[in-house]
Amino acid sequence: MTQATADAQTADFMALAMEMAARARTIVLSHYGVAPDVIAKDDQSPVTIADRECEAAMREMINARFPDHGIYGEEYGVENADAEFVWVLDPIDGTKAFVTGKPLFGTLIGLFKDGAAHLGVMDNPALDEVWAGAPGGPATCNGTPVSARTCADLADAWLCSTSPQMHLGINFDRFERLRHACRYELYGSDCYSYGMMAKGRVDLVCEASMQPYDYAALIPIVEAAGGRMTDWSGAPLGLNGDGTVIAAGDPALHAAAVAILGG
Repeated sequence: MTQATADAQTADFMALAMEMAARARTIVLSHYGVAPDVIAKDDQSPVTIADRECEAAMREMINARFPDHGIYGEEYGVENADAEFVWVLDPIDGTKAFVTGKPLFGTLIGLFKDGAAHLGVMDNPALDEVWAGAPGGPATCNGTPVSARTCADLADAWLCSTSPQMHLGINFDRFERLRHACRYELYGSDCYSYGMMAKGRVDLVCEASMQPYDYAALIPIVEAAGGRMTDWSGAPLGLNGDGTVIAAGDPALHAAAVAILGG
């Protein structure tokens, strides 16, 4: 495949991702602003009709356009997982935020190629922001290029994590060491933390208990913005892993964080 052909293929995939994000936004906003019915899944995490409608619509769009592609979704599972291209979908990342009216939730649409993150889109419908990252291009927010900021020293870093409770168990002590090494910590931003990093407002995002649909779309955005995103040991994030994620806007800061978390 020539570079021109590869670029055209990526453009086709990104066009579909943007179409899916727009469709999901319409569904999400039709349910936002009212108290939705909440169903507890087997792991006690919440799900709403909006989550399920969004994923069903996106899966239909993928199967219509690229029927040979795989899909890994939060609500409806995995199909054709051995395909060269696998779409990874989280219809509403931050369902608790969505249910309670907090506007930081987002739709996450990632595409893996041969087991590695290829492109990603994050739509934050309540904020009217669409983030994207793909090979050969800058990270963007609503089409405008964004970039992470330089911060090589943990003592100067602003750290985000969805919740300290997600680190309870074997990961908690390592997270606490990182937290104490940083300047400030913030909680509760869900996927939006990675957007704040991509535009240079925070420096680190440290998560645990994560599934591929929680991070697949975010890797290309962070890395296209100049950052680095891996598991806590520094290994690439794929469709199988230990659930840990460390993202940094500055690769030197990422190395410093991995030195603490990987031990």
